[in-house]
Amino acid sequence: MNFDKYRQACLERFLRYVAVDTQSEPGTSRYPSTEKQLVLLQMLADELKEMGVAEVELDAYGYVTATVPTNVPGAPAVVGLMAHVDTSPEMSGKDVKPIIHTKYQGQDLVLPDDPATVIKLSDNPELQSQMGNDIVTASGTTLLGADNKAGVAEIMTAVQIWLENPELPRATMRIAFTPDEEIGAGTKHFDLEKFGAQCAYTIDSSALGQLDTETFSADAMTVTFKGFNTHPGNAKGKMVNAIKVAADFIARLPKDTLSPETTEGRVGFFHPMTLNGSVDKATVIFIIRDFVTAALAEKEAMLEAFAAAAVAAYPGASYEVEVVEQYRNMREILDQHPQVVDFARQAIARAGIALREEAVRGGTDGAHLCFQGLPTPNIFAGEHNYHSRYEWVSVQDMQKAVEVIVHLGQLWSEFR
Repeated sequence: MNFDKYRQACLERFLRYVAVDTQSEPGTSRYPSTEKQLVLLQMLADELKEMGVAEVELDAYGYVTATVPTNVPGAPAVVGLMAHVDTSPEMSGKDVKPIIHTKYQGQDLVLPDDPATVIKLSDNPELQSQMGNDIVTASGTTLLGADNKAGVAEIMTAVQIWLENPELPRATMRIAFTPDEEIGAGTKHFDLEKFGAQCAYTIDSSALGQLDTETFSADAMTVTFKGFNTHPGNAKGKMVNAIKVAADFIARLPKDTLSPETTEGRVGFFHPMTLNGSVDKATVIFIIRDFVTAALAEKEAMLEAFAAAAVAAYPGASYEVEVVEQYRNMREILDQHPQVVDFARQAIARAGIALREEAVRGGTDGAHLCFQGLPTPNIFAGEHNYHSRYEWVSVQDMQKAVEVIVHLGQLWSEFR
């Protein structure tokens, strides 16, 4: 199979998709959180129908699903391929101007709409392996949207290949494009029973050959301090300033460990994300992360001990703690489904790529899906420096992701 001839098709799709602003928005009750995500989701549904794909649906929650039936008699497997359309709230995705840097030769990439924004080879070691490849960036004032529109384009191109090359064996492939992954709600309303897959793969990881089979486990923790407010002119012996209690609490956090800025590898952390306060009440919101789920409770107990100590230093103050589960380490589920991971490894090998399998210091929709009953590892899409104006993707790496998807279809068609 000559995959090279589909490289341009994948690129053209990607360029069309990044032109649509699909930034999601945290803190809303809408689903999807922004209507503009539906613009791209409708485009994808229409494109799938025009390609002649079966069972295309855009449902009330914005999920686009479709089916490429098996062409192998007796092949029982139904396998999902998933990518999300939304981009991060951290950086604008409006009016993205993609730039193709052809045949990259190691130069620093100056982005013209903000010449101070430079993607430097010295800061991006992954560029060392891209010599001669075509690199796509934004123009310097927006993110690019390769997270995860590269994955969307790659899945769509794999679908095109299956339709145009009916001799290529495949299992029944269920396609899904989802909103709101970037705000942790990508699978909130996803109907797994209706989707009908026995396993799935999100195409949303980073470097060429990367396979994510282990993530952080994650909780959110809110610590609320209560004080007592009164007129400052008559406050002696009465006022208890919750802002000061919260400041005391934050000052007790370790400075050299257990934070994102001091940890790497398999070491977890707690991370204060938001601080809101008044004299009467102050709230600190944390994310808690560890690869060992039981270690989350240990970190939460440590934070509660710091809160109790801070309150003890301010008589009359009190505190409350709320912990909310966010997601769990997908490895706990994937270890029970070794075939799902093994086929991903084999597909990467068949594409002639070196496997990169490591624990991910973050989470994916796959982590949620695993614990909802759908084992779902995460395969590379080629995206780098996501959520920032320094984002880039290699056209050749995108092509390799397409190859891996096609090989996955063949491997599952052989499964009995």
